[in-house]
Amino acid sequence: MADYPIISDVSSFIVRTLRKKMCPEPIPSPNNIEVSSPASQDVDYILGLYLYDIREENDVARPQTMPRGRVKLVVPPKPYSLYYMVFINGGSQMGLKAPDIQKIIGRVAQIVNDNASVYPNELQSWLDVQEPPIVLSQAKISLEEKVRVWSAINKPYQISLFYKAAPVFLSSELVLTPPRVKEAEFGLHIAGEDDQ
Repeated sequence: MADYPIISDVSSFIVRTLRKKMCPEPIPSPNNIEVSSPASQDVDYILGLYLYDIREENDVARPQTMPRGRVKLVVPPKPYSLYYMVFINGGSQMGLKAPDIQKIIGRVAQIVNDNASVYPNELQSWLDVQEPPIVLSQAKISLEEKVRVWSAINKPYQISLFYKAAPVFLSSELVLTPPRVKEAEFGLHIAGEDDQ
């Protein structure tokens, strides 16, 4: 199962995809798209990706313990959802007008719709087990909740996109050694004999 860098790997995948599809139009350079917080000051980019929440998903089925070697078991991974905000950097809008901002936001929505999933083994090439895809979908949150995200970083609300990436399975380092079998009983029953 995916190791702890998977959270950063998902963020990098989203930014890499946006850089590939948005440059040079409507954003001139790949360097203008960054993983960042809207609270960061004096940063020079146009489009930001902000991971604002990580939640454990109790409704997603978890795999069972998995064997490691002949006598050990690994604790099953936990599924998480990652919540992202895609925003225009207010400190570096470089003369962007409202129609330009709307074009950028529209292009982001189009790109995410067309590239809405990625397999963990595409992000972590050493994985030898095919895990379910991590799917990007529109986060089902109200305008009030969006405003609260902006307020939490002391910024006024601006038009932005909110996405959920799930399920992201995070492996455990805990290895269990089951108790050894000390005693076993065997019985023999011959088919066809009447039970007495």
